[in-house]
Amino acid sequence: MKKAIPFLTLLIVAILCFVFPNTTILNVEGTTIDTGDTAWLLVSTALVLLMTPGLAFFYGGMVRKKNVISTMLQSFVCMGLITVLWVVVGFSLAFGEDIGGIIGDPRTFFMMKDTLGLASWSLMPTVPLILFAMFQLKFAVITPALITGAFAERIRFNSYLIFITLFVLLIYAPLAHATWHPNGILFGYGVLDFAGGTVVHMSAGWAALAAAIYLKKRNAPDHTPARISYVILGTGLLWFGWFGFNAGSAGGAGVLAATALATTTTASAAAAITWIFFDILRGKKPTAVGACIGAVVGLVAITPAAGYVTITSALIIGFVAAIVSNLVVIWRSKTSLDDTLDVFPCHGVGGMVGMLLTGVFATQSVNAANTTGNGLFYGETKLFVIHLVAMVAVSVFAFVGSMILLKVTDMIIPLRVSAEEEISGLDVSQHDEEL
Repeated sequence: MKKAIPFLTLLIVAILCFVFPNTTILNVEGTTIDTGDTAWLLVSTALVLLMTPGLAFFYGGMVRKKNVISTMLQSFVCMGLITVLWVVVGFSLAFGEDIGGIIGDPRTFFMMKDTLGLASWSLMPTVPLILFAMFQLKFAVITPALITGAFAERIRFNSYLIFITLFVLLIYAPLAHATWHPNGILFGYGVLDFAGGTVVHMSAGWAALAAAIYLKKRNAPDHTPARISYVILGTGLLWFGWFGFNAGSAGGAGVLAATALATTTTASAAAAITWIFFDILRGKKPTAVGACIGAVVGLVAITPAAGYVTITSALIIGFVAAIVSNLVVIWRSKTSLDDTLDVFPCHGVGGMVGMLLTGVFATQSVNAANTTGNGLFYGETKLFVIHLVAMVAVSVFAFVGSMILLKVTDMIIPLRVSAEEEISGLDVSQHDEEL
């Protein structure tokens, strides 16, 4: 009977499509859809989607050969499962009518109703609402995929699907609503998160730490990466797609998008070089994997700040984030914590560094929509204090919430594969496929 539940659930969704065809075309008076802004967000949406296959290559190249397919599939399957979830209720929970500043009313856009025509989102009024919904979907897709690097090589695939479903509904959607909805509690407090440093990377990073603790160490934690060329390819796709991630979050084709693009590439470049040079300083040889990890850490750290800081500040953010994450990776390697691909040191810590440094370097001269104030570097303390408090609150929520969801999932279907399945590799034991 358990095997039939996933298919029957999808069948119910298909039936709901007949019940709720949602053919209403809204013509909102006073709405002006700009074709240039729309074109840019269409491109950005495609770019952000490309990041998920990029992440699949990035992670897939780092695991052992017998787990490459399973690791890559854990990213790819998010493009299917999370999309369906988003269409049914996810978008409503994240951006629907506010309930207490922490969640949206699931009825608001149920089955994507009232999203066609000239309807638009209040903070992106020049692009169609349906396009904004699809743009935000890509963020929801990649967030649970980021977590997979922490429990790679030892999680049961069916359990993974349950966990990411719960994560998106109960961790990601509330954080997205609280941070990006005009009535969200973090938005109201003045927290700045331009493109997801808090919502995406911190939530995924803390969930990764919870998963690494809960699932414990692999039977053979030391391993040789299967394909470093995959890691390099994945990094290139991530860096390319990240321009849609950050510059697309400007909501249109203008100066702010150009600024976000510039700060994004500057921070990533600075972090990649810093990671290499810091390794040399420590007496290690410069590696391709190190350069790639550094580039991604820079992209993570600049994400919350991309549309709020100057280019020179972006360089500092990349520099600092690379050193801090590198040090946390070193610390993690000396503990019993088996975060397989260092998701927490790179995404969790990178996101927190980016959030704090946004509170240091944000300036209203870059983005007048920042009504909270300038950062610590410019002599004001309000924004930094708000970010510090919010960082602690979000960290506790994401970590404790994820730990609870891991326990719930484990009670439904055991999370971890057997010792025999782990030894044979997840490609064969979970999917009957080989590289």
